[in-house]
Amino acid sequence: MPQTALTGPSVWTGAELAARTDWVWPWAPEEVAELLAAAQAALDGGMRLEALRATDFPLPITAPRLAAAAQSLEEGCGIVNLRGLPAVAPALMRMVLWGIGLHLGIPVSQSRFGELLGEVRDTGEALGQPGSRGYRTGGPLRFHTDRSDVVALLCVRQSQSGGDSMIVSTPAIHNAMLERRPDLLALLFQPWFHSRQQEQRPGELPWYRNRIFAVHQGRFTSQYSRSYVESAQRFPEVPRLTDAQNEALDMLAALAHELALHTRMEPGDIQLLNNHVTYHARTALVDWEDPAQKRLLYRLWLSMPNSRALPDDFDELWGATAAGALRGGVVAEAGYLSPLDLAS
Repeated sequence: MPQTALTGPSVWTGAELAARTDWVWPWAPEEVAELLAAAQAALDGGMRLEALRATDFPLPITAPRLAAAAQSLEEGCGIVNLRGLPAVAPALMRMVLWGIGLHLGIPVSQSRFGELLGEVRDTGEALGQPGSRGYRTGGPLRFHTDRSDVVALLCVRQSQSGGDSMIVSTPAIHNAMLERRPDLLALLFQPWFHSRQQEQRPGELPWYRNRIFAVHQGRFTSQYSRSYVESAQRFPEVPRLTDAQNEALDMLAALAHELALHTRMEPGDIQLLNNHVTYHARTALVDWEDPAQKRLLYRLWLSMPNSRALPDDFDELWGATAAGALRGGVVAEAGYLSPLDLAS
């Protein structure tokens, strides 16, 4: 583990980011017009979503903005909020997000169901079950990363109240822990056991080992979900968490809340997060009674061509670890769509 504090634009506090606007990127009117026209043309063409490529979604005006966003996600603060998409029909908004994703990177599967463009909504699923996933629930979500270089979220409808976003710089958490409890920080650089939440491929163990913090080739990365760590404890072959490990997880959670940016997505907002340098969480929400008004977000997990290299031992979760490699996602069973299908 590094013995000195991490530096660079990915290190920030919520208070600092709340006082800035450089991470909020309003669309220009001509960009909105181009995005909607390209999305409508793709819908009218009748092709399956998975069959579309960036060349099927031409964005000569908007593509430079998306290239700049990709660079900012990797080299900047790790957050870009694209603002100003009008509240058009959900099918059109869904296609807009897909087209943006194709210009940023390669979408990868988000679940054992082979979802490439997921819906974040309350399906009645309860957290804490062996196969539960937070994006299908309506309760609060603890700080975590997704299994991709970047996650893209498009807000279609917001809840009646709550459901606010909390985002935190993980390098900032690292620095705070280094200053206050370097002994606990050292534990986060060791392998931890995580549950696969019943999304393992045939022949894989139902759990995996992964360090929570790592620095490789001078670049920081974190992959983390406390819920997955706790869920792995149900397997008898997984070592029990020690008191020190639980203390480290408690401090990680406390620092995440202390340092987080609190923000609320509004309909039309597209939130892009670099999972290597941010955690995200969600407050509890009160949803609308009318099903047609209930909170709905569309989500993409993206493998990014400008991504950082990861440590070799991250291959158990990520697959390829080289910089810019096609990696991440969940492919639980043979026959489900693989990220390789989109790259071919």
